[in-house]
Amino acid sequence: MDIRLFPPEEILETTVALPPSKSIGTRAMVLNYIAGTALSADNSCDDTATLSSILSAGLPVGGGEINVGPAGTAMRFLTALFAASEGVDCTLTGSERMLKRPIGPLVTVLRKIGADIEYAGEEGFPPLRIHGRRLSGGSVEIDASVSSQYVSALMMIAPLLKDGLIIRLLGDVQSMSYIRMTAEMMRQRGANVDFDRDTVDVSCPGSLKSAVQSEPDWSAAAFWYEISAVTAGWVTLTGLSDKSLQGDRRIAELFERLGVVSEYEDGNVELSATPDLYNWLEADLTDMPDAVPALVVTCCLIGMRFVLSGIGALHNKECDRIEALIAEMAKLGCILETENYGTTLRWDGRRVPVGELPVFDTYNDHRMAMALAPVSVFVPGIVIKDAEVVSKSYPDFWNQLEQAGFRLVDPSEPIQSAEEDA
Repeated sequence: MDIRLFPPEEILETTVALPPSKSIGTRAMVLNYIAGTALSADNSCDDTATLSSILSAGLPVGGGEINVGPAGTAMRFLTALFAASEGVDCTLTGSERMLKRPIGPLVTVLRKIGADIEYAGEEGFPPLRIHGRRLSGGSVEIDASVSSQYVSALMMIAPLLKDGLIIRLLGDVQSMSYIRMTAEMMRQRGANVDFDRDTVDVSCPGSLKSAVQSEPDWSAAAFWYEISAVTAGWVTLTGLSDKSLQGDRRIAELFERLGVVSEYEDGNVELSATPDLYNWLEADLTDMPDAVPALVVTCCLIGMRFVLSGIGALHNKECDRIEALIAEMAKLGCILETENYGTTLRWDGRRVPVGELPVFDTYNDHRMAMALAPVSVFVPGIVIKDAEVVSKSYPDFWNQLEQAGFRLVDPSEPIQSAEEDA
């Protein structure tokens, strides 16, 4: 489904209920599964629905194929869970893009503690042939520079291991905030978790306790911060807390440097924007790379030069988001460049003329689609291709955009003004 977008005709003022945090929901499901209790997670987005469906079916013992589609979180968490579960016999696979996303560091560690895992295709990548067994645990090392989910996956299976698990983190650890989230969720369920910058020590004196946890998704809030910034409108996001377990709550701090003010009141966050206060953004986003698409597009639209470092993990997301952002911002005439072996993205304000209305590709990536939507405020009538990809994390995004006053039309229809359309 392709859509053409037009901005609100009046100053934007809207209230938005964000989807539940996918990061919290998926971890809650795995931990509750290990605890032997109800999964208790919202299944409105594709990723959580995929994981819920697989876990609800019980452990795969028949040697068949389990397909996670494009759900990278499910691939990593299930690799560890299946490997540590006696009797499992399956091939774990996914979408075409999933088969290009690395899994090697996690598999290597699991093998060191006794896992029986074989690559059914290319070495270091899914699909994986898994024969589950009781694993020993102990002390391991892992390269955490590719994905923090490797670490979280290992932490969550520690209660299933004979000797617990001590994990030493190697390399430039990506998204440390997500490891802290996993640690806190496990502590709330009775696990012992000692955690510093380089080492995670997990043990469980008894069975894990179940807990029901849900928070609105701070990573989804980034797109409404973006909309507030480019419209100078008012947005109320319900249920968000600055005390959230989610590291992406730092989005509020980052967008404040783009002129968006966050006011917490009655359990909500109220956003208002004062544009043109700043002209330069420099930030290390190692702990929150998912914010990059919204930040990059916002900066290009409001003319703010930037240097964003610590973003090498974006090469291995649903698409290569760094290359995708370079390509799509070029359609607006903005020339972005990478530095430091692709781990830093820079824009010095350089623009070149463009002669046609942009048609944006989304690369089967939900965050690219949502980040590009606010371009319509500056360039009415843009086209977003394959807009349905938002279902991965935020299925109601386009409906909420319409409720906020944006106009979504079929790209095959002639371009006309809102007055003509009325």
